[in-house]
Amino acid sequence: MASENLFGRKIKELYVTLCKSEWNATISGVIVGILSVLLMAWWRPWGAVGAVRKWGDWILYTVGVYSNTDTTHLLGFVNSEGAKVLTKSFWYNTGSVIGIGFVGGAFLSACLGGQFALRFPPIREYFKALIAGTLMGIGATLAGGCNVGGMYNSIGNLSASGFAMWLGLVLGAIAGLWLLYKEMEYISWGSGGAKTFEFPPVVQFALGIVAIAALIWGANTYANFEGGFEDYINSLPGVLLIAAGLGYTMQRGRWCMIQGFREPHMTGNGTMAKSVALSICIVAVGAAVLKYAIPVRAGGDPVLNTMYYVRGTFGWGGVVGGFLFGVGAILAGGCGTGTLWRVGEGQIKLWLVALMFGLASSLSATLVRSHHWEARGFLGKYVYMPDVMGYGPSLLLIFFAMALWYVIVTWNEETGKLILPM
Repeated sequence: MASENLFGRKIKELYVTLCKSEWNATISGVIVGILSVLLMAWWRPWGAVGAVRKWGDWILYTVGVYSNTDTTHLLGFVNSEGAKVLTKSFWYNTGSVIGIGFVGGAFLSACLGGQFALRFPPIREYFKALIAGTLMGIGATLAGGCNVGGMYNSIGNLSASGFAMWLGLVLGAIAGLWLLYKEMEYISWGSGGAKTFEFPPVVQFALGIVAIAALIWGANTYANFEGGFEDYINSLPGVLLIAAGLGYTMQRGRWCMIQGFREPHMTGNGTMAKSVALSICIVAVGAAVLKYAIPVRAGGDPVLNTMYYVRGTFGWGGVVGGFLFGVGAILAGGCGTGTLWRVGEGQIKLWLVALMFGLASSLSATLVRSHHWEARGFLGKYVYMPDVMGYGPSLLLIFFAMALWYVIVTWNEETGKLILPM
């Protein structure tokens, strides 16, 4: 009997560790890095704006803002005759599937951990959400991606444009923090109206089981799809499930990249910044392995397209876009991924942020695309660092930059020199 009780306690302890306890930030960053590399190896690097922009595209198409003649960027497939297949884009576009899996994984984590609730913010936060989502959408367009695609995975994929957005994010986080301080000092309107609707633990656990079943059903549906494009669609189960793992990990670890840019200047805490720096190094090593062409591969071709997440925003586009995105993320209370995993745990403000993020991203991307700003070099340059300096020096540069970031935030933890006073 004693051994049975002990066995039951160990099962409960494992459940608490995996599903209820907050995960260590460093461990979470390592897991995010590993899953990012796995998703690259499975299909492509991931991002948040690809999902919310696709959702924004479809909302605007549905309400009639876009027509059949201007929806080239909405479409997921092209058939043998070149005709676009609209009906398959939302559920079968990889960016959208990543977003669906990510939110699903975050929802699963929140439910199993007893953290899911419908949290309605104070009235003023709704207006901040509108502004924040708009800034994030425009910023992500100019920078060639959100904090993931424009910075995290961009640096990780050996693109110089990621460093441009990194600089912009630092400046934007400081500016956004300054605005929050001014809000606290001068604005008192709309501070009431917050409500939280909680669900009993048994209901949350049941919802978690439903989420698991839905993810399994979705993966199985993709795996057994027939009727055209099977090579494409039958590979989507891995995209869905790895993205769910990312969402689960980030929600469980409260892992939000914008904290890495905000906290050193707000509280002096550099934990998240150090975790993000380590995670980027892991992704960079994985990308170098996957992108490096060696003779034993067919034709010496790389496993991963070398130009994935190499954007023509190494210039003012990356810096200004990062700045706008950083300001918006601070006002929102979450970056691109932080917004999505908070959507999964029921934070209504972030639902509105995600909506505005998607709409602003869709509209601004349509404008930029129609004028060919990136292709014409208006936003900056395409710089794949291994083409300039080789793979080894590129990795060393990334390691040096991340180590420098680590040293600066660690120094700031002890000195407080970079803290922005209220």
